[in-house]
Amino acid sequence: MDKNTFTNNMPPMGWNSYDYYDTTVTEAQVKENADFMAAHLKEFGWEYVVVDIQWYANDAGTRRKEFQYIPFGDMEMDQWGRFIPSPARFPSSAGGKGFGPLADYVHALGLKFGIHIMRGIPRRAAERHLPVLGCDRTADMVADPSSICGWNADMYGVRPTDAGQAYYDSLLELYAQWGVDFIKCDDICDSFLNRDIKTSYGVIPFSGWEETRMLHRAIQKCGRPIVLSLSPGPAHIDRAWEYCKYANMWRITDDFWDKWEPLKAMFFRCELWQDHVKKGCYPDCDMLPLGKVGAGFGQERTTEFTREEQKTMMTLWCMFRSPMMIGARLSVMDEWTLSLLTNQELLKMLSDTCRGTQLIRTDEMAVWKNKDEKTGVLRVGLFNLGEREQELSISLEELEEGITARKAGLVELWDKQESEAVSGEIRCHVPAHGVKVFQVTTE
Repeated sequence: MDKNTFTNNMPPMGWNSYDYYDTTVTEAQVKENADFMAAHLKEFGWEYVVVDIQWYANDAGTRRKEFQYIPFGDMEMDQWGRFIPSPARFPSSAGGKGFGPLADYVHALGLKFGIHIMRGIPRRAAERHLPVLGCDRTADMVADPSSICGWNADMYGVRPTDAGQAYYDSLLELYAQWGVDFIKCDDICDSFLNRDIKTSYGVIPFSGWEETRMLHRAIQKCGRPIVLSLSPGPAHIDRAWEYCKYANMWRITDDFWDKWEPLKAMFFRCELWQDHVKKGCYPDCDMLPLGKVGAGFGQERTTEFTREEQKTMMTLWCMFRSPMMIGARLSVMDEWTLSLLTNQELLKMLSDTCRGTQLIRTDEMAVWKNKDEKTGVLRVGLFNLGEREQELSISLEELEEGITARKAGLVELWDKQESEAVSGEIRCHVPAHGVKVFQVTTE
C-alpha cells in the first residue's frame, strides 16, 4: 500500500484468529469475535478482524495430531489458481462470493476485515497447469519449485517475471473485490526457516524479497488501501529500509507465545528496531496471547502469562508502538483481561505523535520512555526483568535531557495511584516480571 494512503494515526489494532482457533476458524466464530470487538473494543481503537491461516482448507484441523497443515489437503481454488474460502466453514462464500459477504458484515459493524495468505502460488494450480489471469502463461510457468515453505507445503514461490506479477495482481484484484482491508502474508519476512538455497549451480536467493515487491505493486494497482503485514520473523535489521518501503508491518520475532523468556527477549528486539517506527511503518512484536487461547491446537487454556507479565507485555508493546493484535477468543474474555485492552492512557502511547525509546537494559531491568512530541506528554516505564521484587529508579535528568526540576508529579497508568518524584529521581518497588509506568509532570 502506498504509505500516503495509510490514514490511521496509530499502528493497526485488531484481532487475529490464530492463537485460539489455529487453522480451524469458521464464519460463525469470526462473526462472534467481530460482534464482541464492535461492542467492547472499537471505541478504544481496535478495528481489524483478521482470518488467519488456511481459510481455504475444507479439512483443516481434522488430522491435528499428525499435521498442523495437511500435505496436499482438500483445498478450494478457483479456475485461475487462486485459493477461495472453504464453503463448509464460510457458508456465505458459496456461489463465487468469496469473502465479500463476511467483509460486508464486518464493515457494517464499523470494523475492517483482513485475511492471512501464504507467499506464492498453490502447488495444485501448478500441477494442473491452470491459467494465470491477465496473461498468456499458466501456473506451472509462474511457479518456482525450488522455493517451498519449510512448514506448510501448500505453495510454490512465484518467479519475478511479468507473468508472476500478473498472478499477484489477480490476487489483489480479487481481494479488493471482496473488500479486504488487511493482508498478513506468511513465509515472506524471512527467519531461520528461510535462507538462500545453495546448489551445485550457485546460490538461489530467497524469493521473499522480490515477492514482497510484487505484492506491494499489486496493492498499489488494486484501487483499495490495504495494509500489508509480513511474517514470520525475526526480520533483518539491515533490510529495515526495504520493509518500510514495501510493507506496513513486519515481524521482528518468530511466533510469540505466552512464555516469559520470549517476552524478556523482546526488550532486545525492540531496542534494535526502535528507530524504525514511524507512520505507516511498524516493526511488529506479534500477537497478544491473552485470555483464552489454544483451542484449535488441541485444548483451550488460559494464558500462561502472570498478571504482572501481561501488564509488562501490554506496556512494552504500547511504548514501542507495535501493532496490536489480540489472539484470544474475545467473547469469553474476563473483565480483568478486557481492562488491559481498554486502558486509554496506555493506548495513547501508540499515537504517531509519540516516540518510544529504551533508556536502560540489563539482565535484571529495563527503562523505556515514550514522549508525545506534539503535546510534550512524557511517560516512563520501569520494568523488572528479574525473578524477585526489586526497587528500580531513574533520575529525571536521565529521563529527559534539559529537565532541571527536582520534583515531578507521577500518575501510575495501571493502578492510577498518584505520587511524586523527589530529589530529582523516580523510585519505586516493582514486582518480579512486572512494570510501573508513570505519566510524568515536572514543576
